[in-house]
Amino acid sequence: MYGVYVIGSKIYVATNGGLSISTDGGSNYVSRRTADGLGNNSVLGVFAAGTTIYAATSGGLSISANDGVSFTNYTTASGLGNNFVSGVHAVGSDVYAATNGGLAISTNGGSSYVNRTTANGLGSNTVNGVFVNGSNVYAATNGGLSISTNGGTSFTNYTTANGLGNNTVNGVFVDGSTIYAATNGGGLSVSTNGGSSFTTFTSTSNGLGNDTLWGVYASGSTIYAATNYGGLSISTNGGSSFTNRTTANGLGNNRVWGVYVAGGTIYVATDGGLSTSSDVGPSGC
Repeated sequence: MYGVYVIGSKIYVATNGGLSISTDGGSNYVSRRTADGLGNNSVLGVFAAGTTIYAATSGGLSISANDGVSFTNYTTASGLGNNFVSGVHAVGSDVYAATNGGLAISTNGGSSYVNRTTANGLGSNTVNGVFVNGSNVYAATNGGLSISTNGGTSFTNYTTANGLGNNTVNGVFVDGSTIYAATNGGGLSVSTNGGSSFTTFTSTSNGLGNDTLWGVYASGSTIYAATNYGGLSISTNGGSSFTNRTTANGLGNNRVWGVYVAGGTIYVATDGGLSTSSDVGPSGC
């Protein structure tokens, strides 16, 4: 399982066998696949807004306007930089797709795209994830964390020179004015000044389960870090120290791809299934 997104009692899980959807809090799931319009059964990320579902697949960006019953798939023919889509974020009719060929941006609900690349300031054309907060767009790339303050027209790239733990950024999350960058082998990098500088937290210094992070979620001073074979690392003090949760605490697998928190429940996408916990503190999962 590569990612999870939750709205109320609806849970959307990105898996290697399609998009799994539950409408009853996780008791039962239906799976949507290429037969339902997905570009590929390998779904790498998911985002939802109302009844519109966005599935990032290895064969394009698949969008459903009927809560996941059927999908329309968009590819390079619609302007995507590459059909391998790692992540997606949407705000209203604006859709942002992280691809292996740049960051594709649509202003018409996903029908057509303009593609942003290194020519527009991205650190790399391999974009692993995207997060949008107002007019600020954050692109996790293989060459740093690229930030736009004008809706994605142009980007400024931040690297290890600014304190990132590693220039390969696997995921990004923003809570208020705080930016969290999940890096590949360099730990969790956090900025409180728009990305100009970062403080990096690691396994050695701060207790992360592993220094390769696939994703991160934060709310206030509580941080949830999805680590590579190190479990789910939880901090309640802004990253100064982490408590690690593993299969010994009920996780399906110690390889954690994504994490989401909603309604007092932690949803953890692992190689061994979707793990949930109603304890959102350090003892969770």
